[in-house]
Amino acid sequence: MKSSASGKIILFGEHAAVYSRPALAVPVTQIHVDVEVLDSPRQGIWIDAPGIDLHAELNSLPDNHPVGSVILKVFSTLGLPSPTGRRAGDEGGLDISIASTIPVAAGLGSGAAVSVALIRALASHLSNPLSDEQVNNLAFEIEKLHHGTPSGIDNTVITYQKPVYFIKDKPLETFKVGKPFTIVIGDTGIPAPTKESVGDVRRLRMRDLCNVENIFNEIAQIALIGRRSIESAKPEQLGELMDQNHAYLQALTVSSPELDNLVEAARKAGALGAKLSGSGRGGNMIALVDQPKAESVAGALIAAGAKRTIITEIS
Repeated sequence: MKSSASGKIILFGEHAAVYSRPALAVPVTQIHVDVEVLDSPRQGIWIDAPGIDLHAELNSLPDNHPVGSVILKVFSTLGLPSPTGRRAGDEGGLDISIASTIPVAAGLGSGAAVSVALIRALASHLSNPLSDEQVNNLAFEIEKLHHGTPSGIDNTVITYQKPVYFIKDKPLETFKVGKPFTIVIGDTGIPAPTKESVGDVRRLRMRDLCNVENIFNEIAQIALIGRRSIESAKPEQLGELMDQNHAYLQALTVSSPELDNLVEAARKAGALGAKLSGSGRGGNMIALVDQPKAESVAGALIAAGAKRTIITEIS
């Protein structure tokens, strides 16, 4: 059984989304995780994930391992006996292969994509395919294990593969793109420490509640206006909103010199606007560009130190 899940970028609302403000996120189909689950002549559950240098049997993994956690969650959800502690002669040997083109810890949803693709492939192989809602809920449980208090936006947009207007604990809203637009993604090459960044924003909010809440409210307005701009076929309005959102994320201390440098380089190269995307302090930034300028903006990002770029059309 095979399953794939694409990456994602957050257009607006990161960090504020943790505190029940809206955020916008869209799939990035150029990058994806592919999972295949096969019956195996070997006993046990064997995992081969060369991208993270993982070649092991499930029982050998630590209790909180991301991939192992997903497998155990699927078995538990389906009401099946735990796959750990299998003995020689037990039935049900599996080979699981995981391949990914999504950079790890870069704000592109790598972890959530692995969870979503693995949940779908494993549940289907076990003859119990899950609904999108079940997949999303399971993937969110895994996100909480590894990111502390995540917003839930990564697993949601990756599960549903549509542009998402997301408010924590509210019904999911997908929306349509009135007119395609082009985004250039620039990767700093620095792992984004999501758990640390989310925790620091939480502590900042505790020290300066009024100011941080005001910032969250401003970011919420940006996300709302951004959605309206996309739906009404006016994506050029997103550039100024990106610049504003980046300034607020700087105030929340989650940018970095490397991200600020790439944002500035994109603007100087003709981008309509730019901001960090994701938890910050590493990972990616995004720039809104007129399609003919996409290659030149991508080149400027590489010249400014980006380790890689992705040009994606949101439609």
